[in-house]
Amino acid sequence: MKRANLLLPAALAITASPAMAHTAAGSLSGFMAGFSHPIGGLDHLLAMVAVGILAAQLRGRALWVVPGAFVGMMVVGALLGSVLGVGIPFVEQGVVGSVIILGAVIAVGRRLPMALAVTLVGVLALFHGHAHGTEMPLNASGLAYGTGFTAATILLHAIGIGMGMGAQAASDKLAPAAVRIGGAAIAGAGLALGLAY
Repeated sequence: MKRANLLLPAALAITASPAMAHTAAGSLSGFMAGFSHPIGGLDHLLAMVAVGILAAQLRGRALWVVPGAFVGMMVVGALLGSVLGVGIPFVEQGVVGSVIILGAVIAVGRRLPMALAVTLVGVLALFHGHAHGTEMPLNASGLAYGTGFTAATILLHAIGIGMGMGAQAASDKLAPAAVRIGGAAIAGAGLALGLAY
């Protein structure tokens, strides 16, 4: 994998904070508040990049279907939390758990059937969306905020797809191992985040 392929994810990971995305603190509102939420929290960042890596691992239609399922169900989760006021139990644990689960699935390296991959990311996306929706700043426009976190999510998925495809292009023999090691690292980071809560 080229060095440039690693610089952006590394920079995002360094700037992310496990707690910052879940405080609803700060003076940002609207689009930028929404955009910064997934990027500012290491748990969201890792899970969303992992969805892109998983999609790249599955190839073909999965490159758009798997991230599309995540984005769609994330919006549903946000609407449940912010508009309808429907609670989902264990949201924080679900967000951290998604990092562990997605990292482990990538690390195992087996191709999931498309339906299973879509179902898995869809269920996990509900937790992320609910966290985004319930933590929207009071002074933020819901539409602008939602557009912001959706745009950031798509960007993070694209970074994950680029990383996964870059690893595969680097070497057919080394790519599966590199992607699996990356998945294990994501799962390990999720475990560390879980212990921090």
